[in-house]
Amino acid sequence: MSNGKLVLGVLAGVAVGALAGILFAPDKGSKTRKKIVKKGEDFTDGMKEKFDEFIDNLSEKFEKVKEDVTEFAEKAKGKPEAAK
Repeated sequence: MSNGKLVLGVLAGVAVGALAGILFAPDKGSKTRKKIVKKGEDFTDGMKEKFDEFIDNLSEKFEKVKEDVTEFAEKAKGKPEAAK
């Protein structure tokens, strides 16, 4: 199982657990709805943060591969006899 799927599964489990805890709490309906909205916003913020980290990580890896390919191409240009 990939790390991304594992993190997504854990976050989904936490969200469901938090929602279930709020729904069974002995508060008024209006307070419960406010808590649900707050938890939803917190979950969304957490997912946005994880997504941003994923995109940053992906961008870094892409840049690294691009640099490696450029270096390889430069080395290959410098040695035309070896390619024959």
